[in-house]
Amino acid sequence: MVRVLVVDDQELIRAGLAALIRATPGFDVVGEAGSGEQAVAVTAEQPVDVVLMDIRLPGMSGIAATGRILARTGDRLKVLVLTTFDLDEYVYQALRAGASGFLLKDASPDQILAAIQAVAAGDTLFAPAVTLRLVEAFAPPAETRPVPALTSLTERETQVVRLVGHGMSNAEIAGRLTVSAGTVKTHLNRAMGKLGVSSRAQAVVVAYESGLVVPGAGSRYTGG
Repeated sequence: MVRVLVVDDQELIRAGLAALIRATPGFDVVGEAGSGEQAVAVTAEQPVDVVLMDIRLPGMSGIAATGRILARTGDRLKVLVLTTFDLDEYVYQALRAGASGFLLKDASPDQILAAIQAVAAGDTLFAPAVTLRLVEAFAPPAETRPVPALTSLTERETQVVRLVGHGMSNAEIAGRLTVSAGTVKTHLNRAMGKLGVSSRAQAVVVAYESGLVVPGAGSRYTGG
């Protein structure tokens, strides 16, 4: 059972999403919230697997709420943000805050349910091409970007983060490096811990912002 918290300041949209999710086997709506503050409070009070989070909320924004929630829960809870435009600075900020993906508000019911299921299973819904566009459009100039402590990573951890930044799955990385998918996951988790990030999406941002992956060089890895 996937436990979902629906967060939107528009009651009609919130109620519609909640009704859709409740009517679907395998899903349960554990709460609804009309603000970022309420979302933070609900996730502190009861178990939630996925937060369906509107970005633009009164008071505490969905981005700020995402950061607050994930700072406490880590990767045991996933945030799926709702937005009007796919290429939007708010989407980029949500990615940096640790969101696992985004949904356009005009998504179909099937797309919404599939996205919730996917992030609950640990997948990231920021496609490499979309991530690249967001980084190119909204990342600060290279000389002003904070450089993560990449020197703390082992050579293999650095390879894994680079390949994640190129949009490769754990299975694809395992094939590239001739190791098991479980080994890739272990290296990635260790790298994420050293870099202070809690989601695969954040690891992708670090790969781009640190210069490990260069925007404009393509989203798929072809090197050795």
